[in-house]
Amino acid sequence: MTRVLVPSGALGLGYDREALDRGIAARPDIIAIDGGSTDSGPHYLGTGTSKYSRASTRIEWAGLMEARARAGCPLVIGTAGTCGADSAVDWLVDITREIAAERGEAVKVAVLKSGQIAGDVAAAWQAGRVTPLEVAPEVDATTFAGCTNIVALAGAEQVQAALATGADIVIAGRTTDTAIISALPLQNGDHAGGAWHGAKIGECGALCATNPQSGVILIEFDADGFTVHPMADGARATPHTVSAHMLYENSDPFILYEPGGHLDVTGAGYTALDDTRVRVEGSVWHPSDRYTVKLEGARQAGFQVVSLVTVRDAHYVANIDRWVADIAAKCRAKAEARLGTDDFGIELRVIGRDATLGALEHAAGTAHEVGVLAIVTAPDAALAGEIAKMLNPYLLHYPLTAEEEVPTFAFPFSPPEMSRGMVYEFCLNHVMTLDHPMDAFRLDVVEVG
Repeated sequence: MTRVLVPSGALGLGYDREALDRGIAARPDIIAIDGGSTDSGPHYLGTGTSKYSRASTRIEWAGLMEARARAGCPLVIGTAGTCGADSAVDWLVDITREIAAERGEAVKVAVLKSGQIAGDVAAAWQAGRVTPLEVAPEVDATTFAGCTNIVALAGAEQVQAALATGADIVIAGRTTDTAIISALPLQNGDHAGGAWHGAKIGECGALCATNPQSGVILIEFDADGFTVHPMADGARATPHTVSAHMLYENSDPFILYEPGGHLDVTGAGYTALDDTRVRVEGSVWHPSDRYTVKLEGARQAGFQVVSLVTVRDAHYVANIDRWVADIAAKCRAKAEARLGTDDFGIELRVIGRDATLGALEHAAGTAHEVGVLAIVTAPDAALAGEIAKMLNPYLLHYPLTAEEEVPTFAFPFSPPEMSRGMVYEFCLNHVMTLDHPMDAFRLDVVEVG
């Protein structure tokens, strides 16, 4: 049996310290926590930085380092620093070094890096070893060199290699969400289907329980399956909350693809052992005949300036599509004529109606007030600023027709133009075939403190 303690869905979200103490008392074999994902968009991978504050990360990581020392087991984090880029891994290693020095302890740290050299990935693409996933963007020989960061998603094998060093702490770059949880149960010979399924259920901590913000859960893996046990007072796992998590961030609620194979939970059974624990058996792991890792890459997409205007006049709210379309066309024509370029983008997004889902929105209803978010993107900051300023008078005073009185709308800020600086976009959604799981990864061991 292998006991995995998951303190939270991600480092930086916080965790229940009393629940963590209960988890430590249950004698876990490993403490595993995620550090991030692509959920927050391409900026973090593009810049190689974390979305979470350093102060919050430091406090929470110090608490987990102390918990690891009490438990006498390894502590592992995947996708360190939100994006898992090498610079984000180094950032967390530096924080670890500071904490260890303050605690007066020597800690052995395995550092697993997932960053890729653009030329190596391009060569793999030329050799036919990089293939697109569904709805992947088109790539050519220049795409890889244009990325500011490329990472490969490590699986259980790479995390196992880090654990095999005997490290107290494993700080990993980009990993699959499940890899850090499944690695030790698989290494210990627990049920393979249960290891991957339980890892998927536990990836976000107590999101699989009735008190999802409580964070801490303990998962027990064995030869037949796994058991989920939330640690927070009043939190309960039920067959519904546990089975439902296969819907989370998954296109198929029964199939989960990982490096080296895929999980099938079609035949899984979920049984309530008591008021808080759920037992799962029947999951099946299917090994693949080739080992592939997913690639993520981000590149610069230009400089961006945004403006926000609020529209409350019922006539304009009712005709908002006509209004924003006319403004976008008029401003684009003016900018092209006066600046001599068409290399820019203008987007007017209606807030309060369908800005979240866009064309997928199906809810009907009439708003009494909307916001219009204007987004200007251009190759350089000066051009983006110029176009945003040309847009300003339209957003403030533009009438629907030439015969109407000139309206006035509301800018929440002065000036309304807000520079976002360089923005980034994802440009890879591919998998790369490896001859050996460690071929695309680097593992080092350092002593800190």
